[in-house]
Amino acid sequence: MDTVILISQVIMGLALLLTFVRVVRGPSLPDRVVALELFSTTVVGLVGVYAIQSGVASFLDAAIVIALMGFLAAIGFARFLERGGPRDD
Repeated sequence: MDTVILISQVIMGLALLLTFVRVVRGPSLPDRVVALELFSTTVVGLVGVYAIQSGVASFLDAAIVIALMGFLAAIGFARFLERGGPRDD
């Protein structure tokens, strides 16, 4: 089980790195919004894997909070774009 946890943490860490590159490079604001949503989802996955590894169930509460904040941020960005905010398409 330790090997599976380590492999999943490495893969999710690589996914975080690649997602961060997408957030920085763009090319457009909607792409960055989707990358930020993926970033928060990957962080939730990492926290979940760490909760399994450590056996502390309180980390799952933190994962739920991170997921909710990521969802609300995506809704906020989508509303901003829908109302005609600056776009760099």
